[in-house]
Amino acid sequence: MAEPSITKRLVYHVGGYDPTEPRAVHQRFARELSRFRTTWSVTATLSEPVVQDDTASWQVATWGPNWRVETEYRLLRWDDVIKQAEHRPMWRRIPLALLAFADFVASGALWGYFRFNWRYAGFFLYPFVLFAMLAALAFVTGRLAGDAAGSVLVGWGVGLAAFALLMVWPARQFYLPLLFDDWIFSRGYIRGHEKLLEARLDRVARDLVTSARDSDVDEILVIGHSLGAVLAVDLVDRALPLDPALGKGRARLALASVGSSLLKIGLHGGATRFRAAVGRVASASQVFWAEYQALTDVMNFYKTNPVTAMGLAVPGRPVVRVARIRRMVLPARYRRMRRNFFKVHCQFVAGNDQRASYDYFMLLCGPLSVERQVSYADGAVSAINDDGALRESADVEPLVFEGTVEMSR
Repeated sequence: MAEPSITKRLVYHVGGYDPTEPRAVHQRFARELSRFRTTWSVTATLSEPVVQDDTASWQVATWGPNWRVETEYRLLRWDDVIKQAEHRPMWRRIPLALLAFADFVASGALWGYFRFNWRYAGFFLYPFVLFAMLAALAFVTGRLAGDAAGSVLVGWGVGLAAFALLMVWPARQFYLPLLFDDWIFSRGYIRGHEKLLEARLDRVARDLVTSARDSDVDEILVIGHSLGAVLAVDLVDRALPLDPALGKGRARLALASVGSSLLKIGLHGGATRFRAAVGRVASASQVFWAEYQALTDVMNFYKTNPVTAMGLAVPGRPVVRVARIRRMVLPARYRRMRRNFFKVHCQFVAGNDQRASYDYFMLLCGPLSVERQVSYADGAVSAINDDGALRESADVEPLVFEGTVEMSR
């Protein structure tokens, strides 16, 4: 029995809180695609990007000895939203960030982080602890200067100057402004303040539905990374009511949340609108939903079913899989990146050095459907020969989806 093969795929990618512009994203995509070519012994071509207000898109063609896939990749843009926040001065950013901190603590989100993944709780606390340490250092500096000069005014002046300098460096060195903006945005999203982004999600949802009707693709994949997983679920939830037949025809609909921050939002007591969206997407039988998590990534919730953690009764959704980043990259590269939490987190959307059960580019550009790849314990490893050919039949039987499943390779 031959492996079922995908020939055309439409991908909507929603990235995390990253201000990188589309053309830079395209350059990074091209670099990582070259890793994919080498690792899986395939050939690939990539078009130039077409950048629009809501999306940036490019065409990818990949093929092996007995298969070929054409992928249209559409990046949902929100780099402009992030860049707008970047221009916010620190004197405005700090009170908004402290308000976000108080909101997430009072809403029970922080307790939820400790309950489901204490490492994520540490990620939440990190920028605020860093800020408190820098503020304390500025205070001590001012106090010492004031005592030495015998003047309270000198102390205040030196302290404020020290604080301003610390907010430039080392605060920026340790990503404090970006992390503050991340949590400010998250609170704004929960409270319904991000109207520009919501309007964009509505437009892209209509585009998704129109493309599903008018194209001859075999599969539509909506994939969200980090905080982008929240927006990916939101996007699918907005698309489903526009066409009740979406995902039921030739073009199957798959949703992948990778290294996701679904519970970052979902555990907030005020996120009722988002939890309702998660419940609707999880209950939609025509949507195949897979959630990939990794232990070494502190910015996701390892071995936790996000739907269950939100208190939603939708058994078996999503299919939760564990990816092992150590097995995705070469040992020397892993030793270099393992203490860089951001690089580890971004490996979910990078090319692998080694064939592994989770491979971002195999999901986007491979001949197996997303559901088929998720159903194999080793992903596409047993389905692709050393020369890149698709085997007549895989060496492993599909798994039965029952919650979290360990990857075997």
